[in-house]
Amino acid sequence: MTELYSLPLFPLNTVLFPGMTLPLHIFEPRYRVMIKRCLKLNRPFGVVLIREGNEVGGSAVPHDIGTSAYITHAQPLDNGRINIQTVGYKRFRLVTIEQDKPFLVGRVADYPLEGLNAPEVAPLADALRRSVRVYVDTLADMTAQEIPLGPLPEDARELAYLLGMTLPLSLAEKQSLLATRDLTSMLRSEQRLLRRELMMLKQLIRHQEQGWQPDVPFSPN
Repeated sequence: MTELYSLPLFPLNTVLFPGMTLPLHIFEPRYRVMIKRCLKLNRPFGVVLIREGNEVGGSAVPHDIGTSAYITHAQPLDNGRINIQTVGYKRFRLVTIEQDKPFLVGRVADYPLEGLNAPEVAPLADALRRSVRVYVDTLADMTAQEIPLGPLPEDARELAYLLGMTLPLSLAEKQSLLATRDLTSMLRSEQRLLRRELMMLKQLIRHQEQGWQPDVPFSPN
C-alpha cells in the first residue's frame, strides 16, 4: 500500500528536479508562513509546476508530479521577505489537496524513478553525454565564445535530472520529463529533445552563414 503524507506545496512557473538547486524570493504572506515553518521544523516543501492560475495571489492548480525541496540557506530581508536557496530532494505524486490550511498542502506519495539498473541505461547515458558535448561545441562555434563544460555526472539518474533542469526546453517538456516513470524513457526523451535542439542550432548557423534575415522584424518582446 502506498504511504501518503502531508507536504506544503509551492506552485511556481518552474520545474525542479531532484538534486538541482533553486533560489527563491519569498514575499507573499502565506508562503512566508510556510517557509518559516519549514525552517523551524527542518522539513521540505513541494515545488509543483502551475497547471492553471497565477503564481502570485489566488489559487493556482498544480500538476500532479512535483519535487520536494529542502532549504539550504535563508536570508531574511526587510518587510518580512526572505531569500532562500533550495535543493530538490525527491519526486512525489500529488493525490489530494487539503483545503484547511493558510497555504496549499497536499497529500502526496513518493514517486521514485524506476528502472535504475535496466541494461539500456548505461549505453543511453553514454550516448547522451556525447550529444551534450556536440551541442555545447556547436553552440560555442555559433557564438564564437568558449563554453566550459565540466565533467557530466557518471550516475545516469543524476545526468537525467541535470539535463531535465538545464536543457533549453519548454515548461511543458520539462514537466513531461519529470513525470516520466522510468529512467530509460527519460534518457530516450532527452536524447530526442537534444537532437531536435541541435538540429535547430545547426539550421540557425546555416542561415547566419548565408546572411539570412527574417522577412518580418522580430518583436522586441
